[in-house]
Amino acid sequence: MTDYKTSSPILFLIFNRPDTTAQVFNEIRKTRPSRLYIAADGPRKDRADDQVLCLETLQVAAQIDWECDVKTLYRSTNLGCKNAISSAIDWFFEQEEEGIILEDDCLPSNSFFYYCDTMLERYRTDTRIRHISGCNLMLGDKRGNDSIFFVNQTHVWGWASWKRVWKDYDKDLIMYQLEEVHTQLSNIFSTPMLVTMWVNIFKDLKAGKIDTWDYQLAFLNFFNNGLSVMPNVNLISNIGFRADATHTVNSNNKYSNIPLEEFSEVTYPKYTLPDKEADYAVLNREFDLEERIRKHNLLRRRFKRWIKSQFKKTSRS
Repeated sequence: MTDYKTSSPILFLIFNRPDTTAQVFNEIRKTRPSRLYIAADGPRKDRADDQVLCLETLQVAAQIDWECDVKTLYRSTNLGCKNAISSAIDWFFEQEEEGIILEDDCLPSNSFFYYCDTMLERYRTDTRIRHISGCNLMLGDKRGNDSIFFVNQTHVWGWASWKRVWKDYDKDLIMYQLEEVHTQLSNIFSTPMLVTMWVNIFKDLKAGKIDTWDYQLAFLNFFNNGLSVMPNVNLISNIGFRADATHTVNSNNKYSNIPLEEFSEVTYPKYTLPDKEADYAVLNREFDLEERIRKHNLLRRRFKRWIKSQFKKTSRS
């Protein structure tokens, strides 16, 4: 699919990378949205080059040469990833019932916009569906024969959603307490190590140790038993894995610059159920889960052998 014109409003999140911003903006320009929201975080005080880079980035995003209602939210000071992005999405959904969200390092294929438009319309009133992911992190592993499948995770490298979902967003997870979440996460994940890792992430978020906004969205999807739509091809390539990134600094990461594919004829799965194996495959790579479990089991076996040896010594004496 080429030269598709989107019907959905788009929120474009930018900061200080004019080169990646230009690449993503060029794909937005091709789809000519009639409503475009641009939100930019401000320069950091401790980075001398931010002032110039942020200004250059704003200039890139200002090159709108089609008929379009443009709204901007430009910060003069730096709010950081968590506050800048979450408040920008608040701003977007205060004015729109649904829409597409793209960050400055998430390069979309042209049919990403068709996919989002189609999924937003189909699942608009289906409260089982809370998130539409554009990226596919299965690294070539097709999940069934249909155009889409469902998971529990909320991948945010190019995504779409509705105000009905975002109204529940809580960047500080105020509603939820640490002593409750282990039991609840155990209802979602059958692997104890995975439950422990999500509990630790929850703990760090509550303590303010992680400057991010997207883990909170994942927890809200888990706690509301929500489903995410995933395309069976990859529609977003993250071009931001490099030293100047906020989080994705390793250019050799397996998810860096995944090739783009196109989305055309739409077929839907018969069952609206999460593909647990797909979720596990991504989490296994993200958390190096099987290696952690192997090391944990090895330590446990060694500890048991030590206990037995101590028991034998006691028996002899």
